[in-house]
Amino acid sequence: MANALPTVRLSAFYLAFFAVLGVLSPYWGPYLKSRGFDAAAIGSLIALLHVTKIVAPNLWGWVADHTGRRIAIIRFACLAALVGFSGVLVPGGDFLWMAAVMMTFSFFWNAALPQFEANTMSHLAGQTQFYPRIRLWGTVGFMISVLAVGEGIDRLGVDIVPAVLLFLFLLLAVVSLTVPQADRRSAERGDGRLMSVLRQPRVLGLLIACFLLQVSHGPFYAFYSIYLQDYGYSGTAIGLLWAVALIAEIGVFLLMPRWLPRFGPRRLLAVAMVLGAMRWLLVAGFPALAPVQVLAQLMHAATYGVYHAAAISLIDRYFTGGLQGRGQAIYSSMTFGAGVALGSFMAGSLWDTAGGANIFLMAAGVAACAAIVAASVVPRRDSLYARSA
Repeated sequence: MANALPTVRLSAFYLAFFAVLGVLSPYWGPYLKSRGFDAAAIGSLIALLHVTKIVAPNLWGWVADHTGRRIAIIRFACLAALVGFSGVLVPGGDFLWMAAVMMTFSFFWNAALPQFEANTMSHLAGQTQFYPRIRLWGTVGFMISVLAVGEGIDRLGVDIVPAVLLFLFLLLAVVSLTVPQADRRSAERGDGRLMSVLRQPRVLGLLIACFLLQVSHGPFYAFYSIYLQDYGYSGTAIGLLWAVALIAEIGVFLLMPRWLPRFGPRRLLAVAMVLGAMRWLLVAGFPALAPVQVLAQLMHAATYGVYHAAAISLIDRYFTGGLQGRGQAIYSSMTFGAGVALGSFMAGSLWDTAGGANIFLMAAGVAACAAIVAASVVPRRDSLYARSA
């Protein structure tokens, strides 16, 4: 399998894409704060990054499934994101200008990953247990960015963030030109009507559970770095805490090809979501204790690594043939789109009045609800994993 795959080129795209995210997630909030935006504005602006995931992936997924030109769409999306993001360099932009820039670049940037995931799954041709070994390079890219930019902020100030992001968007656009499209015949299996798939309890329940887990992540993506800054953490310390999470995530991605067949996605998803609730309890209760925050960040291995590898393999199983791109788009839009957007917006609206600790306590409750849904509706053993075991 490894020799038949364009492993290096697939991995390079994940590395470049998540290098962008490795700057946006930890440092975009502090950058916006340095521009004078308050908590409500920051929560709203970061929510816009995820709101476009509700529309863009589904629109471009429909186009990709009907034209078969998945890689052409990915390349166009990466180039358009580069052009759109350049608007952030305009000096003196107010809230409306920043909102327009963020909606423009994210509309295209958010379209690229779900289609790339579908392309990767087509290359894997059903051997989805090997997906984490390719996807882990995205985590490597995220980690390089978060450490390098954290150190850079301590030395040069948070104003370096837009220039770094512009360079990384350029890198992503260049890398997208090297990635081949999978043989379309490998994806043409078991086509069906979209609504008939979505009405299945296992599919709808999976999407609801994933949505709830990502709602609980909204405060983390929007405010965790600001939360740590308020307790005296430096940019380097914040970067190191994010890096701890990523190192744990890489370890889990290496283990998932064994864990998925052995434990099954239902058990893995439920455990990941329970650990998500525990993670937010630690963040809420012990923000000033660095060792506790390290432990909380180690739980990212479960709340992202285990969760995402299990969820995306099920999405690939449930949405087949001509529905493949739209299945990945629906998963992305409901979870990393609507889920994170709602969590970010609510956190921003309540941050100044409720306080950061209470916001993360609420996030813990939402993650617990996600665990209950996953344990209730996801089948104990999917036939894909039963055959692999």
